[in-house]
This record gives sequence, C-alpha cells and structure tokens, in this order.
Amino acid sequence: MAGLSTSVGRPAAPPAIRNRHVAAAVVGNAVEFYDFSTYVYFATQIGHTFFPSKSAFASLMASLVVFGVGFVGRPIGAFVIGRYGDRAGRKPAMMLSFTLMGVALLGLVFTPSFRAIGIAAPILVLLLRLLQGFALGGDVGPTTAFLLEASPPAHRGFYASLQYASQGLSALLSGLAGFVLSRLLDAAQLESYGWRVALLLGAVILPIGLIIRSTLPETLHHADRGEVSPKLAAEWPRTAAMGFAMIASATVAYYTLSYLTTYASQTLHMRTDVSFAATIFFGLANLLFSPLGGFLSDRVGRRPVMVGSRVVFAAATVPAFMLLVHNRDTTTLLSVAFGLGALSQLASPQIASIAEALPKSMRSAGLSLIYALAIATFGGTTQPLVTWLLHATGNLLAPAYYLTVANIAGIVAMAAMRETAPVVIARGQSRT
Repeated sequence: MAGLSTSVGRPAAPPAIRNRHVAAAVVGNAVEFYDFSTYVYFATQIGHTFFPSKSAFASLMASLVVFGVGFVGRPIGAFVIGRYGDRAGRKPAMMLSFTLMGVALLGLVFTPSFRAIGIAAPILVLLLRLLQGFALGGDVGPTTAFLLEASPPAHRGFYASLQYASQGLSALLSGLAGFVLSRLLDAAQLESYGWRVALLLGAVILPIGLIIRSTLPETLHHADRGEVSPKLAAEWPRTAAMGFAMIASATVAYYTLSYLTTYASQTLHMRTDVSFAATIFFGLANLLFSPLGGFLSDRVGRRPVMVGSRVVFAAATVPAFMLLVHNRDTTTLLSVAFGLGALSQLASPQIASIAEALPKSMRSAGLSLIYALAIATFGGTTQPLVTWLLHATGNLLAPAYYLTVANIAGIVAMAAMRETAPVVIARGQSRT
C-alpha cells in the first residue's frame, strides 16, 4: 500500500503529532462528556420534562436511571467500533463515533416533552441515550490508541491524559453554561427550555470537530516506537482485569463528584447558581490536574503517581464531605469540588498504563471494552445508587463512604499493574 513504507519491507515512522491532531482526537470525548455532564447537572429539570411525577424523588430517579441506560450501549459500541478501529484504522472509527454522537445530541435537544407527545418522549430519550452510549463506547479506544501511537514515547502519559482533561473541560463548560443560565432564567424557564439551550451549545462544535477529524493521519499501519513487550502482551487478561478495576474506581470518583451539583441543591438545599459553580471548579481541577498527572508519570512512572494520589484522595474524601455538610457555604463547596477533583485526576496515567500494556493489534478494541464495561457497570449506577443511599439511610455522608470504598479498590488494582512508562523501563534495563 502506498504511504505505508519508506522502503520495501520497512514501515514508515509514525506521523508527528500536531496540536490540531490532539484537538481532533479529544474533541469527540469533550463533546460527549459535555452532553453527559449537562444531562446530570440538569437532571431535575430533565426529569420534570420527560418523567413528570407527583414525587420529586421519583422524577429525579427516573431521569438518572435513563441517564444510566446510556451506559448499556457502551460495551456494544466498544466491541463494534473498537474492532473497526483495529481493522480499518483509528481515523475512520473516530469519524464514525463522532457522527453518531452528534445525531444523539441533536436528537435529545429537539425531543418534545412528555406533555406534548406523551410516552413517546421518554422512549425517544431512552433510545437516544443508548445511541450516545454506543458512540462514546467506541470512541475512547481508537482515540487513545491514536494519541499513544502518534506521540513520542517519552510523552505518552501526558498525551493520553488529555482524554481525562477533555472531560474536565466539558465539566467546566457545562458548569459555566448552567451557572449563567441559572442566573439569567427563573426556575420555570430552566425547566422549560434552559437545559435545551445548554445542550445545544455543545452541538456548536459538531461541524468543526468533523472537519478537523477528517484531516487526521492514520497511525494503525505505522511502526510503534515502543511496542508492548512479549511478556506484557501475554499478560493481557491480567491487564484487562486490573484495568477494569482502575477505570471502575475512576468512574465512581468522577460521577460522585460531578453529582455535587445535585447533592448541593437537592440534599444540602444550597442555591442553584452556587451548586453549578461547584461544577465549574470540579471541571477546572480536572482540566489542570489530569495533564499534570500524565506529565509526572512520564518522569517518575505511572504507578507512583496513580497510587500516591489515590491514597491521599481516599484519606481526604470523608473529612471533606463532613466539612461540607457542617458548613454548607459557597467557599467550602467550591474548595471540596476543586480539591477532591484535583486528587482524583492526578491518577490520569491509568489510561496510558492500560493502553501501553495491550498489544497494538487489539489496543483499540481492548481498551474500548475495558473502559466501556467499567463505565457501563459503575457510571450508569453511581448517581442513582448515591441518590437511593441518601434517601434510604438519611446519612449525608453516604456518597463519601461509597467513594472511599471505590478508591480502595482502585488503589489495589493500580499497585498490581506492571510499570509501563518508558523512562522507568529504560532505567531498569540500564541497571542490568
């Protein structure tokens, strides 16, 4: 094939990664998480629109359960689009998933309310959430594989961590949208069309993202500078098991902390605009500390950064929630959102650690499935479960206890992972 070799039998070097390539690779993730984040932050209003009930708890739970249903489509998308990425290439898989994301996002924005079309409204929302989950499930693997394969080996942790940074950017932007809209609109307007405006803002980037992604180079057929060692490749079942536990722990952390908006307004009865401000600070922490974690892991190793940050995170969670419950003021809420968000995202090297340990021939599908199965199991259940725990026990620290247990499971898995950072492996080889 033309363009795949520089000479007979010699594969071409991977293309140099450019800023626009990085932007194109993570933009789909950013759009998808903007939509997911916005849905959560407006869960109350969406619940009233599509799942009206005399019970505010029942309406909110119905909204969150349908939010969780979207995660069911992720493993299917991971298998279908992930395998497509290992066969046809990273670029076509990323284009397909991004297109499907756009269809689902616009569909949700323009779905009429329950009062307008009856039971058809929640059915349409359910189907669109499934399509959205299918698309995102198939996007993470090819995107991360592309970032890993196109970046210099010494900087793979940093580039792969941009997947998590894009989630932080999404949370930040959706929080800003919610904060501004909550200041401009009253409660009735937020419920009527405010949440639709917030979602529509995320759709603005869709055509731009498609154009940028269409210019991406392909990395599947290029030589991998730092291919997985035969020993690590043979241990892929172990990698999959540990990877599942790591992503599951990170998922519980992300969705518990992103629940702070609902928790602050519905449980602690704080003002709506203040609750949205917590999302802004959580998103900012994600945006800043995810790349920092990846950067540090390229220099000292993946395991020390992951394990160290998670140990501190686990120790700080319950005291932070206790402080928030007892004070219930703006400064405390924003400090907790930023501080816990920072500690959670310092463990971002986990995505590089898993991808580096998988053979290139199964990297897209393997990473997609590990990520999607963990997300489907815990992403879709975390917020409904936290809501139920708060309702059933009346204990305001229930989210903190659940988060701490998940953190401990993640620490064990991270400690059991093999070190994959090239700088650490090179040091070990030089000593021998």
